[in-house]
Order: sequence, then C-alpha cells, then structure tokens
Amino acid sequence: MVAKRSLTLLILVIFASQASARDLSGPVDAVVERIVDGDTVRVSARIWVDQYVSVSVRLKDVDAPELFRPQCSAEKEKARAAKIFVEALVGGGDVVLRDVTHDKYGGRVAAHLETASGADVGAALLAEGLAVSMGESDPWCD
Repeated sequence: MVAKRSLTLLILVIFASQASARDLSGPVDAVVERIVDGDTVRVSARIWVDQYVSVSVRLKDVDAPELFRPQCSAEKEKARAAKIFVEALVGGGDVVLRDVTHDKYGGRVAAHLETASGADVGAALLAEGLAVSMGESDPWCD
C-alpha cells in the first residue's frame, strides 16, 4: 500500500513539476492495463526512460453512463456498452495521453486519450452515442 501511494505521489510530483502551474501537454505514452468503465481507463504511463507508473485516467470532456452506481437499468446497459466499446477500441494496447491535468478526485488524472492509430477515444464515444459532452445532462434514464 505504501509503495502504491509512493508511486502515485511520484507521478503527481513529476506531472506538477513538468506542468509548472500549467497543464501537462504530453504526449505521454502508456499501455492500457484495464478499462474501468466508459470514461475511465487504468494505464501504465511512461514517465521516464524505463520508468512507468500505474494511474487511472478520466477521459476529458466526456461523461459516460455510470457502471457502478446507475440511476436506472437503461443507464447500466448503456454503461456496459460504453465499456465494451472502449475495450474494443483500445484493448490492452498502446495509447497516448494528451492535455494531462490533475483530476478532482485523488489518485487519478484527466486527459485526452488517443489510440495508437491516433483516434480520440472520447470523440469516438460521443460519435457512438455512448457518452455526452461534459456539462450536458445525461439522457440515460429519460
């Protein structure tokens, strides 16, 4: 547990020192460890030569339906579809983080996530109707 906290602290310190009170522009190369839900992915991010840190990444500018605390059964179904879509899009492959910032919840960052081919995962979710733009009301339980 102490080692995990130390690694999280290390990535936050590195991101903060590189950002110098600005957003870290990236790119930060990473490998997907697992898909948490439609808008959160756990990655192993390359922070230095042969140095990686495991961190959760919240996709910027999109809001996918809630998988773990859905308001209705339709939201849960849509959340499963979003997770499956992201799994198919990025799987356990290489990704790139851009515009990395601290997320409002501890232990994770917010970033734009791109596939190895350059596709923006958030934009793909929006195009498929599996997410809404951040700040919009969600239509999952209407």
